[in-house]
Amino acid sequence: MTSLQALTLVHVLISLAVLFTGLPLLLGWKAGKTLPGLATATVVLLLLTSLSGFLFPFVKFLPSHAFGVLSLLLLAVTLYARWSRQLAGGWRTAYGATLAMAIYLDAFVALVQAFLKIPALHALVPSDKSPGFAIGQGLLLVAFLALGTAAVRGLRRAG
Repeated sequence: MTSLQALTLVHVLISLAVLFTGLPLLLGWKAGKTLPGLATATVVLLLLTSLSGFLFPFVKFLPSHAFGVLSLLLLAVTLYARWSRQLAGGWRTAYGATLAMAIYLDAFVALVQAFLKIPALHALVPSDKSPGFAIGQGLLLVAFLALGTAAVRGLRRAG
């Protein structure tokens, strides 16, 4: 295995781990549970996947870099809201919303990669211009808007 293959494997595993911690976190928040340990794990994993994405060789700025920068900006607000502002007042909402958005970005990229790398999905969605891409990403967005909104409301109730 080359170092690039190893980096890819680690990056993919971290990205998938975000989904395995982030989705239960959002569902827990929706139920009114704060789950600080799970939230911290999700934030750390998101930081690792965003930062590790910049270790891949590149010649020009790509959409994946824009997603990484956006995720890091969202996580900066998440970190500030949680550890500097202690979730006081509107910072609880900012914390929940920015963390939910960062998890969504990870899910968005995971779906793009699934369309590219899983043969059965690639046959259905051969490019980002195909209707299946828009439908899949649209459904993901709607699902995250609903879950994220419910999660932030539950997080506010829990505080």
